[in-house]
Order: sequence, then structure tokens, then C-alpha cells
Amino acid sequence: MRTLLILLTLSISLFSDAQKVEPPFWWADMEEPELELIIYAPYIANNDVSLIASDISLMGSYKTSSPNYLFVSLNISKAKAQNFEIVLTNNGDTIKISYELKQRTPDSRNRIGFNSADAMYLITPDRFANGDNSNDNIIGYADKLDRTNDYGRHGGDLAGISQHIDYISDMGFTAIWLSPVLENNMPKASYHGYAITDFYKVDPRFGTNEEYIDLIKKANAKGVKVIMDQILNHCGKFHWWMSDLPDSTWISGTNKNHVITNHRHSLSLDPYASKFDYEKFKQGWFVDDMPDMNLANFHVFKYLTQNSIWWIEYSGISGIRMDTYPYSDVESLDKWSCDIMNEYPNFNIVGEEWTTNPVLTSYWQQGSLVGNHHSCLPSVMDFPLQDAIAKSLQGNNGTNSELNNIYDQLSNDVLYRNTNNLVIFGDNHDMDRFYTQVGKDLNKFKMGMGIVYTMRGIPQVYYGTEALFANEKRGDHGEIRKEFDGGWDDHSINIFENRGLTTDQKEAKDFIQSLGKFRKNSTAIHKGKLLHFTPQNNVYVFFRYTSTEVVMVVINKKDKEIKLDLNEYNEVLADKESMKYFTASTFNKKPSFLRIEANEIGIYSLE
Repeated sequence: MRTLLILLTLSISLFSDAQKVEPPFWWADMEEPELELIIYAPYIANNDVSLIASDISLMGSYKTSSPNYLFVSLNISKAKAQNFEIVLTNNGDTIKISYELKQRTPDSRNRIGFNSADAMYLITPDRFANGDNSNDNIIGYADKLDRTNDYGRHGGDLAGISQHIDYISDMGFTAIWLSPVLENNMPKASYHGYAITDFYKVDPRFGTNEEYIDLIKKANAKGVKVIMDQILNHCGKFHWWMSDLPDSTWISGTNKNHVITNHRHSLSLDPYASKFDYEKFKQGWFVDDMPDMNLANFHVFKYLTQNSIWWIEYSGISGIRMDTYPYSDVESLDKWSCDIMNEYPNFNIVGEEWTTNPVLTSYWQQGSLVGNHHSCLPSVMDFPLQDAIAKSLQGNNGTNSELNNIYDQLSNDVLYRNTNNLVIFGDNHDMDRFYTQVGKDLNKFKMGMGIVYTMRGIPQVYYGTEALFANEKRGDHGEIRKEFDGGWDDHSINIFENRGLTTDQKEAKDFIQSLGKFRKNSTAIHKGKLLHFTPQNNVYVFFRYTSTEVVMVVINKKDKEIKLDLNEYNEVLADKESMKYFTASTFNKKPSFLRIEANEIGIYSLE
């Protein structure tokens, strides 16, 4: 008889790294009645399962090809908050595992996610601010502090973010999207967070689970939501289960025998696609260090869905940004999104579909007019509009051709069910800094960011963009994700305190802050309709409006001042009598003409 290498009575807190129960706890009164536990311990699969519990029924227990896993399915639809025991028996030996169903926070189901009234600030935690030097290096984590290496760990952490919530709020941001904060115990380049090795644990070099919750509470108290970056498609090569997979279908391929995805996003919709190409896209590994997880395996799907719900309920996040969204099984993605939104109807999730083709981005959003599947994903990243904004500002040939990139791209909005829920941006953690994209031209930078802040959708700004961060090495992620000036004690420049900034950096930062404050109080931008006029003489004009508020945006790409006849816009302005620049405090009588300086953006409120 094989004896279990665990004590006769176990609590979850006594489990070592080689002995786990996940999720580590759960909640009563959830919408989903079924909870599946994964129990990992030596030869655990040989045990019979029973319960000592109130109003909890055992739906079944399941073995896999590894003897060290046992999946236990419970019906908790009638259960109240309680501690109960899972009883494992094997040839007369009995083991009791204590498990907790917690009481949910009141009205948890109705929590409000991020929405079109918000402005997101995207942070790479390792590069924002080092608030706790004691966690820079952790025993058992091979990737040590190395600030001389653009791809090394620099020591930024949750404490550093928490210490600067006031800065984030004062800049007008109402939501923070953090690159993944969960454990990445990889031997190198672990700073970015996208190769998770434990889905239930914050990386200790960032802090603890409790510090993550404290950060969220502190941010919420300042009116700032927190969005969690999650990954369904892949895990890290050194995830704890990779040395002992439950079975061969848990991931696609093996460490030694796998293919890399072809990254052909069009295969999601291509009516002529070969099965060979499609399966390589969906089942290929993103990179060699990130095994592709097989969501078509029910237990994998259940594990990851419960993990998403666990973090929502446990931490109090206000949204999820789902990485590499189109790479996974379509039916599983649809079910995952619907399961989350069924549990939290007012929540929000934005999926990353990196393509400049709006047909492909719209395919994933709930209610899409494209394709034949049932998605409940509320939002997608609007890469097509990002591309159009960048292209419209990069050239300067004195014609309308560049500005037409934006105008024409917006005509594709007919594909989307909810354009106000698209996330729009100038740059992010995976692309050249926006200031670099527009040739380090401050006026073009301001035009682009002004469009992002006033256009339909939810604006997202990457940390440092407000201070004109640039990258000399195009496409170099390490440089793109540079340290935020002022986040380390040895920095001579401090963006938080406006110390050492150039005149242009101060102007850019003030502009972003003014946009944030203006947008925060503009119902027309939050919920209003969009109306635009075809670019004329290299000038583009659009409006956001409700029955009570009108915002007018004018982009002048000419190299000389223009005198704009407002009578041409009576379709919107006929009954408006007063007007003010967006940073002004009072309205004046609406003029007949507007003067806009060369290469300037004008933003106005009318009533």
C-alpha cells in the first residue's frame, strides 16, 4: 500500500509547494453552482472522496493520467458560508482537508467595472517605482535585480504604485491597468509578468496578495479603479504544474515537442483557411517560454475561469484586460466571457486583438455583426484606430490624405455593437512610444492625445507618455518599458515632483492633466454621440454631443493659422450661444469664426 505523504488532518495553510488545493478558498451565494477543486499531492488520485459539509453535495471526483492530481466537483448552490471537510480515504487511511466557503462582500455581484467615463493609466509595475527595497531579490527566484539590463528586473513594485496613487488621480486618471502582477518565477526577463508560474500568487518581488488588495482599496478610495491583466492562452514554462502535468492534453505539445504559433489573426475569420494553419495559430506556443494552455480541455477551462472569478471576488478589481485574446479556442473564449459576465453583469473585460483590421477586432466584441459565435466580451482594444491616428500625424504633405485615415477608419464603427466601450490609445507596452511614433513633435503629440481623450471609447495612456517618453531603438521592449523618472532614489529627474523636466515635458504633462480633468466632467465625451465632417484643407472637425452638452474638436494640420467659419457647422451649433476653450473657466459669446494656430488642436465646450 502506498501511504500519502501528508498528515492525517490537513488545513490548506499547511500545504507545501508540492501539495496544493486550488482555488485556495471560495464563496457561498455565487451564481455558478459548480465548484471544481484541483488537489495536488503524491498519489492523491487513488483516494475515494466524501464530504463533511452542510448543503454541499459531491458531484464527482476525477483522475487524470498523473497519479498526483484529483479533481473534486462540488455543488454549492444551496451552501452558506462555512468551513467544511473533504475526506479522502484509501485502504483504511483517512485524510481530512479543511476548506472554506467565505461570505461574499455585500452586493458583490453588482460591482461596476471600468467604462467610458474612465481614463486608464497603464503601468508596467517593475518599471514605475520602487517603494520597497526589501523585495528586490527573493530567495528561490533566479531572476535577480539588474537595473543595467533593459530586460532585467529593476525593482518596481506594488508599494511604489501605492505611494503614488495621488499623482495618478491628480493627473485625471480614474483607472489603473497593471501589467500582470502574478508570480513569474522564470530564469530571465521575468519583469514583464506574462509568463505566469502561479495563478493564485502575486510575485513576491512585487509584494503579496494582501498588498495587492491594499493597493486596490487605496486606489478605490481616491476614485481610481484597478484593472487586472490576465492570460488564458499561456503560462510560464516553469509553472509548478509543468514538471508533472495532469495529462497530455493540459497543454498543446510538450516542452520538447511543440510548434510556435503562426500569429495569423486573420485565421479566426478566413473562410478559406486550412485546418493545418488554423490549428497552428490556436495551438502553437506564443514563444518557447510560454506553453499554450488547452482551453478545450474542460478541467483547464474550469481552472482558468474559476481563477478569473476568484481574483474579481477576492481582490475587488474593476475589470480584466485579457492578453492575446484570439489565440485560444473560440468556443472556450465565448463561454469564459459569458461565465464572467453572468457572475458580474456590470463588470468589464477588454480583450487584446492586435490587428489593424476592424473586422477582426469587432469579431470578438459582444453582439458583433461579424462571424457566427456568441461572445460576451464587452470591450476590445482599438488597434485599428490607434494605427489611423498615428498615420494621420506622421505625414505632412499638406493634403487631407493623412487625416482621412481617422475619418475613414471611423466609418468602420458600423461593425461594432458598442463603440463607447472600445479602449483607445496612442501607445502601450508593446509598441513604440507615441512621442517616437510622431517624430518627437510636441504639437503632433498634443493633437494625437487630444483625439484619444475626446474620441468615442475609453482612453488609455502608458506611464511616462505624459512626460514625452521616447525610445531610440525602435521596437525595443526593454527601452519602451524604461524606469519612470522619480520612481527610484537615484533619479535626478522626478516627474512626480516636476523636477528636472524640460519645457516640452512640462507642457505635455500639463496638457494631459488638463485633458484628464476636462474629460472627467464631460458627459458628452462619456456618453455622447459622435459626428464628424470630412477633412478639408488639412483640417478635421468632430463633435461629441448630448442634448445638453457639445464638445467641438478641431485638428489643424496646416503649417499656418486657420480661420474656421463656425456657420459651416450649424448642423450641431445652430442653437449654441456661448463657447469656451476646454481649459477656460467661463463661457463667452460664441464667435462667428475660430482661429486655430498652425499644427494645433482646439477643444471647446458649447452651450
